[in-house]
Amino acid sequence: MTTELARRWLHLVVGGALLMPYFLFVGTVVLALLGIPDFFTDPPALALTFTLALPLVAVTALVPAARPPAVALARGLTGAAPDALADGPARARVDRSRTACWYVLHLGLGGVVAGATLAVPPFAVLLLALPVVRPGPGSPYALPTAGPALYLAPLAGLALLAALAGVAAGAGAVLARAAAVLLGPSPRERLERAERRAAELAVRNRLAREVHDSVGHALSAIALQATAARRLLDGPAAEGRAFAGEALSAIEETARRTVGELDAVLGVLRESGPDPGTAAPGLAEGLPALLDRTRAAGCRVTVRGAPLPGVLPPPLDREVYRIVQEGLANALKHAPGAPVLLWLERTASGLSVRVAQPLPPAPPGPSAGGGRGLAGVAERALLLGGSATAGPCGGDWVLDVTLPTGAAPVPRTGEETR
Repeated sequence: MTTELARRWLHLVVGGALLMPYFLFVGTVVLALLGIPDFFTDPPALALTFTLALPLVAVTALVPAARPPAVALARGLTGAAPDALADGPARARVDRSRTACWYVLHLGLGGVVAGATLAVPPFAVLLLALPVVRPGPGSPYALPTAGPALYLAPLAGLALLAALAGVAAGAGAVLARAAAVLLGPSPRERLERAERRAAELAVRNRLAREVHDSVGHALSAIALQATAARRLLDGPAAEGRAFAGEALSAIEETARRTVGELDAVLGVLRESGPDPGTAAPGLAEGLPALLDRTRAAGCRVTVRGAPLPGVLPPPLDREVYRIVQEGLANALKHAPGAPVLLWLERTASGLSVRVAQPLPPAPPGPSAGGGRGLAGVAERALLLGGSATAGPCGGDWVLDVTLPTGAAPVPRTGEETR
């Protein structure tokens, strides 16, 4: 007997056990009113009891909470694929009707197979032992006591056991095929399941973006600052040692800030923290420190057209900060020491963010660092209803992001160079 057949047989026996309360209720109450005292010994009464119990099964299975236990049993014992079955109670009328049909099929076939499982094996054993142990004169079975039929009885016993296994296998296969049809999700439930999965994937993608943009930028800055500090400490110049001290201070501040942002993201993974986006500061509070850390790492940053503090909604403000952070991290990674031009401008149609730097020998992209950060920038822009492009432009490598804000343009604040 295979494991799959054994599981399905057990599932059918469980169905027969679930049928017994209905069967006994009909037998003791309904048939007693018809004057049939013992329905177990009367085959027509037994068939009538079985038939009248099934509508009662269907009525009780219309309760919405009846579907989850049926699905749990079907997943464990019929071998049905987990995604093929629905989750949660059956709320719609058609779902409750399909659940009722499943219960009738499961308990009906289960009652037949469970009854046969109780009756056939003892009779088959009796047939197998008939040539050796013959029944007495008071036996309830009309069995042969002599002749060829006596020695053919063991073959009949084996045939009965094989027939029982075949019936159980067939009924189990019917239930396994019917499970996806009767217990499967409806189109509305499939849509809800797809929306939940999309929401989960969106959260995972957002966590990945937050970790990459915050930790990735910090590690790039720390690596460059630590390298510069080590080289300068090895030299005799006092100004070199002073610059190395500034670089170490920048490393300390960067690490401290990044630990806080990483803790917020890990809190979301533990389902105990706030939205990971709230870990990012806005432009007004975070941009000066970000520029200081980038410049301390050796990148000459020029800012033009910076927006006035507090003019952006908080969610947009944090997302723009992450975009600027990734653009500067990309510049640190691929062209350390090169001049970088950062535009932050408000226009009548939205907000423009641009990071430009001279083209390095190997332009930034998938071939030089995987391009995950640029993909994250594109995802952020798309979620905000904007667009992002990155690539060579007039001798420079340019990251250009456009975001809609629906606000009036903000006057330019001049130019800051350091």
